[in-house]
Amino acid sequence: MVVAKAQIDHISVMLPEVIDALSPENGKTYVDGTFGAGGYSRAILENDVSMLWAIDRDPNVIETADVLAKEFPGKFKLLQGCFSEMERLLKESGQEYVDGIVLDIGVSSMQLDQAERGFSFMHDGPLDMRMSKDGMSAADVVNDMDEEELANIIYKFGEERASRRVARAIVNRREEEPFQRTLDLSKVVEAAVGGPKYKKGKKQIHGATRTFQALRIYVNDELGELERALVAAEKMLAPGGRLAVVTFHSLEDRIVKEFFKQRSGEASRGSRHMPVSLDDGPAPTFDMLFRGGKKASKSEIEINARSRSAKLRAGIRTNAPSWGNEVAA
Repeated sequence: MVVAKAQIDHISVMLPEVIDALSPENGKTYVDGTFGAGGYSRAILENDVSMLWAIDRDPNVIETADVLAKEFPGKFKLLQGCFSEMERLLKESGQEYVDGIVLDIGVSSMQLDQAERGFSFMHDGPLDMRMSKDGMSAADVVNDMDEEELANIIYKFGEERASRRVARAIVNRREEEPFQRTLDLSKVVEAAVGGPKYKKGKKQIHGATRTFQALRIYVNDELGELERALVAAEKMLAPGGRLAVVTFHSLEDRIVKEFFKQRSGEASRGSRHMPVSLDDGPAPTFDMLFRGGKKASKSEIEINARSRSAKLRAGIRTNAPSWGNEVAA
């Protein structure tokens, strides 16, 4: 099986493991639901597949997609939109079913590296964070939302224990001057947390990490998008089709884990001593490729720090009808 060499600047996390899970074959059709820098797309295309549909809501990826379209004529097309709209986007393009789907959840290193996108607390830029460049920005959230709502967002989506202290600091500062730049907000949050860094085991993370994560997730409705994308993938996969999902933090992974747990029938197994009744619920729509979440190799983590928190979960579509719009809790 051919695996494309990862791009130097923007490395696709767990690329060999993802391609192994998808097992792309000649004559079959695949979807890269989070195109980004195109690493997974290129690796899939180099296995001589029939067609690769890429989806991304970020208009900045069009130039990268054009390169692949020229390199693999007739076998690649970018569909601009959210991956949660996968079913509509594909069917409007005449594609009823596909043989494999990969989703790489969260913000890409390419977006983080572009200071003007406003995702990074380490590089100064406008406080934006919008992946699709429309709708409410992070600046709108921190400048307009009331203190309690802001604290709830930071706690829920950032798992920040000092969320109320951070929210109060933001509200107090914005009364003097509204936030417009990333480093300005980063410094206020860092001071509110009570120290320059958190300790997480032997690793250290910047004090603004959790708050910036929370704002990014909220602005882009990332968890809602993920839930809807999983349901869409279940509908679009043909029997025997494969779904591979890479997550980067516990909130994302919890949703994917519960989705596969329910859809594979694991959730209905109460006691190992009590057999599962055939009437307990819908038939399983996925068989798991492996148990638990697979992690990146030590050698990959050494060259790509972003892969440290990555987890890959994957399943094979059964021939059972999809569960519809029911989403894992």
